[in-house]
Amino acid sequence: MQSKFLLFVLSILLSLSVFSQNKDKVLVTIDGENTTVNEFKRVYEKNLDAIDNDEAKSVTKNLELYINYKLKVKEAYRLKLDTLPSYKREMETYKNQLSAPYLQDTTFIDDIVKDIYYRTKNKVKAKHILLRLSRDASPNDTLTVYNKISKIRDRILNGESFEEVAREVSEDKSAQDDPKTGRKGNGGNLGYFSAFNMVYAFENAAYSTKIGEISKPFKTQFGYHIIIVDDFKESKGEIEAAHILIGDTTSIGKQKIDSIYIKLKNKENFADLAKKYSDDPGSKIKGGKLGRFGTGKMVKPFEEAAFSLEKVGDFSKPFKTRFGWHIVTLLKKYPIRSFKEMEKELKEKIKKSSRMQLSEQAVLNKLRKDYTIVEYEKAKKILNNKKLRSIPKDSLQKNIISINEKNITQETFIKYIRNRRHLPVFKLFDMFKEDQILTYYKDNLVYTEPEYAYTLKEYEDGLLLFELMQQKIWNKASKDTLGLKQYFDDNKSNYKTGDLEKSKGKVINDYQNFLEENWIADLRKKSKIKISKKELKKLIKFYENN
Repeated sequence: MQSKFLLFVLSILLSLSVFSQNKDKVLVTIDGENTTVNEFKRVYEKNLDAIDNDEAKSVTKNLELYINYKLKVKEAYRLKLDTLPSYKREMETYKNQLSAPYLQDTTFIDDIVKDIYYRTKNKVKAKHILLRLSRDASPNDTLTVYNKISKIRDRILNGESFEEVAREVSEDKSAQDDPKTGRKGNGGNLGYFSAFNMVYAFENAAYSTKIGEISKPFKTQFGYHIIIVDDFKESKGEIEAAHILIGDTTSIGKQKIDSIYIKLKNKENFADLAKKYSDDPGSKIKGGKLGRFGTGKMVKPFEEAAFSLEKVGDFSKPFKTRFGWHIVTLLKKYPIRSFKEMEKELKEKIKKSSRMQLSEQAVLNKLRKDYTIVEYEKAKKILNNKKLRSIPKDSLQKNIISINEKNITQETFIKYIRNRRHLPVFKLFDMFKEDQILTYYKDNLVYTEPEYAYTLKEYEDGLLLFELMQQKIWNKASKDTLGLKQYFDDNKSNYKTGDLEKSKGKVINDYQNFLEENWIADLRKKSKIKISKKELKKLIKFYENN
């Protein structure tokens, strides 16, 4: 019974008179509240395909069900079920879920997916220098680091070697020489990379810089960087490969790998030789299979050997890495597919990456232009108070910002930051302002996005009715043992067993229907219902002819 009711509420009888258009003809009036013909048609037609018999498709019957629904919703609001904390929590969660797509800039995503495809097809080779900066750095600290890396950039522009300067000043440890071990730093060399291999700001800077040029300083979550681009080239996509590893790097290991190479040239099976001789425990049991990988995933000598193989089944000559001696064979190629083939996949990757924050930022930037946003400097002086979280509530009633006609008080700001102590206050204020802009936008979606408003109203009323039915019908039918027994005794002839316990499930269901029918009859007695016979006839005729 409950599942049928939910389907009934959420799919069939959805009242949205608040959004009706004045020019629509009125079909029914309940206690002064009008429902237009178009409103009812929207509700009725939404479920037509799911109705499998003519009787259930009856316009008159569906209108009666619709009226019953409207009466129940009205009763739920009369009982103030919309003020229940559980209802408010559920609605807040649903609002956040429903509004999420409206917080994304679809144009931005469409544009960025084209860039991502280009960066998937073409890889870039670059070096970088990093000066670290904490995420909660003050404006002064940020400026100091920016000026410092700008001077480093000037040194390179004036002729110093990028790699040598990187070894000297970069705070990326892989760039630095290690005097203890004698290991030479990579001078900031990152090799080749493509889309999604780096954080977006870094990737963006690399693909926006020409070969041989040094970028202007740019910021990521790690700090400030400068890069020099060495090369661009088309990506070979991904491959699937297998290898045989001999971990002994001495001449004995070399002799062993050479003997395996001879066996391969004599047509012995690669997988069998990997299982027998390879020192890589993870892959040897699988015949040396390493799975699918692209550039930037393996050490450089291995990557070069693997991607140089032209045909499936080809294998390399023995080569050495820091892990030992290898022979690699090509199992399968995965070339870059067309944009049309990859578009959906790339959009999913974008949604799961930090790039989606940029999409939300694009929405925020648009809202900042569209809205009138005022910051009240006098009220903002509380940001300088070291004990601002303990300022009395009565002293926090000044407006700190306003968005269009909505004023937001200092108290609202303090509530926002009370449990956020990990960032400086000026950063928290910026976050608060963005949060309030988005909150204002979401709260006004019911006026700017009709489909959002319809869907929200459907869920809102459906949730209220579920709570109402729980209280008025379902709980009563299952807990009112005396009422249930009396109903059974009055209708015993309808049950073959003649025993309440044996027929209890069916009896409860029938008792629920009995209670609901009586309740609806009572609601109808208390209400003034007026149906326009003229519009109803026109509506019936319309559906008979279509």
